[in-house]
Amino acid sequence: MNSLERRAIQEDLVQYKLFLIQPDGSSLQQTEEQLSHLVEEVMAKIAPLLIQYLWQHQSFNLKYHPEKGGAPAHIGGSTQFGDNVEDEWFIVYLLQQITEAFPELAARVEDNDGEFLLIEAADYLPKWLNPDTSENRVFFYRGQLHILPCPSTSSPVGIPKDVVPTVAQALALLSTHPGACQASPKISSALSKRLEGYPEKVKTGLHRARCFIPAGIAKVLAQRPDLVAPAVSAFYLRDPVDLQACRTFKTFPPDTRVLTLVTFTRCLYAQLHQQQFTPDRRSGFTLPPRSHPQYKAHELGMKLAHGFEILCSKCRLPSSEPDAPVSCNPQWKSFMDSLTRNSYFRGELEGSARYRELLRSAENFFKQSVASNSSVLSPGEEVLQLLHSCNSFSLEELKKQELQLPQEDSDSWLDITAQDLERMLQERSGGRVDVGSQISSTTRQTQHVRGKEEERRKESEDAEEASYSLVAVSQGMKNFLNALSSHEGAELPWTSSTQPFSFDPDSMANALDRLLGGKEEELDSDDLDDDDDDDDDEEEKEEGFAGQPEMNGTETLDSLRQYMDQMDEELMSTNIGQSFIQTDNNKPDLDNSSAHPSATNSSQSEAGVEDTEEEIQPLDLDLNLVTNLLESLSCQAGLAGPASNLLQSLGLHLPPNSDSS
Repeated sequence: MNSLERRAIQEDLVQYKLFLIQPDGSSLQQTEEQLSHLVEEVMAKIAPLLIQYLWQHQSFNLKYHPEKGGAPAHIGGSTQFGDNVEDEWFIVYLLQQITEAFPELAARVEDNDGEFLLIEAADYLPKWLNPDTSENRVFFYRGQLHILPCPSTSSPVGIPKDVVPTVAQALALLSTHPGACQASPKISSALSKRLEGYPEKVKTGLHRARCFIPAGIAKVLAQRPDLVAPAVSAFYLRDPVDLQACRTFKTFPPDTRVLTLVTFTRCLYAQLHQQQFTPDRRSGFTLPPRSHPQYKAHELGMKLAHGFEILCSKCRLPSSEPDAPVSCNPQWKSFMDSLTRNSYFRGELEGSARYRELLRSAENFFKQSVASNSSVLSPGEEVLQLLHSCNSFSLEELKKQELQLPQEDSDSWLDITAQDLERMLQERSGGRVDVGSQISSTTRQTQHVRGKEEERRKESEDAEEASYSLVAVSQGMKNFLNALSSHEGAELPWTSSTQPFSFDPDSMANALDRLLGGKEEELDSDDLDDDDDDDDDEEEKEEGFAGQPEMNGTETLDSLRQYMDQMDEELMSTNIGQSFIQTDNNKPDLDNSSAHPSATNSSQSEAGVEDTEEEIQPLDLDLNLVTNLLESLSCQAGLAGPASNLLQSLGLHLPPNSDSS
């Protein structure tokens, strides 16, 4: 299917679907009941991970979807992850764990980039797999990544690359040939590297910071820590109309501020901390001097209070009618049973403080993600509802808790040095070996074999290290030019080496016969690349190219030499030769020839075309190549450009230019 015909997906939205791998042909009602029961089982299984996770915008959710548009009935959902791309990869990890715990399910996930899982393993994908041929081919099954293969001579299992399989066809192939569909070890390893660190990464991705916030916000966050995300987003995306509500602070007066510990994600903390903002004088928020030891806590609390005030200013006061408890929901009992079976309460005694804390978290999670019939409230309405239900909080009690606050986390992770950035880029590049280092070792061995005098050995080694990068650049460019390329782009040297080498002796012999004139055939450049055009060549030979006499290989090569000679003569009359650096290795008396420029010029004019071959001096191609590349790098002034991008793609890293001239 053409990429333009696919349904557009929002830029920061990830969609996920879980299918039954082997439908048993049950009725629609039975299938719906089975999938609805799986929703409760799945959510209860991953509840320990989800309850402690702070989402940037929307949480992971599952619900039943009937059969529609060729897609079988399934369970799935979508999550808007906003600016925190880690939410998307956490969902990928969840799907991997779900399919491992529930082998009857296979999962698909995509965003606006399509099958974004393949992007992580782009260097190891087969040639036929691209965005146009990957639709409905990538699944998580039994905790492993599976890619529906294309039939080949070694294995007939698969679906042709020019055919877009339906989901039903893909699931049938996945269930009958799971081994043939499993992704290669390199692809699986690349994806595992991206998911490395979970589930511990859920906790390490959090940041705790002390903030001076109004007491009402402290009480709200004590019950619903996840509401910090919409508050930060409201402040981060504020506009002048939003700030009009922050002139008086009717909901959260600043004179009730207390010091408390607030838990953010690193993304939320960075958004709040890096924003430069000065509060309105009428708001009542005053900040101490920057030298004050608690200036950061005051600033963070002021920004967070603005976010909560903006949220509540867009909502009406909640209804005075109390909400029905979750125990009235018919799904609650089965959900609690699933939590108990999955050891969610960790053996805590019912009624203990830790048990009540876990139960409250489970109730909040059930309302937000499981109960489909619960009324959907905006974050501002939820804040007002919580604030309305805890009007009896004690300011003195909150003041006493300030003395027992734990230490906040260090925010040194915000500071990234140039070395850290280089290390991160090297890790993302997959640990490729630099071409320059390989060439350097070969050059070093060659120079040592030649044997230097003992007193000049150190000088030769220093000179060798200085010329290392230049030799690497020259050899790397040669490897690049000799690599395979097509209309889709140039192949990098290291990618071609990963492909198995194939050699057809008959094709090679035929190509040599045509080139050397062993056969009475016309020399055609296409014959060297593709042997499938022999029939077309025979037809062209019969027609004789509109009556032109045929030439054998020797005559063709002689004609080619004549063309080259004519080109040399025409280029001699231009100034293009002055743009190259020429070497005068064949002229021993360099001083005498350079001391009489007038004599040299007069002799050249008298000789004319007859001495053309003697005047043409061989060019040092490596020297000219390196010189032009270094000039291009110098013009880039340390910024990204064609020369640096080309060398970086070849695995060559030149040191920064230390010459100020």
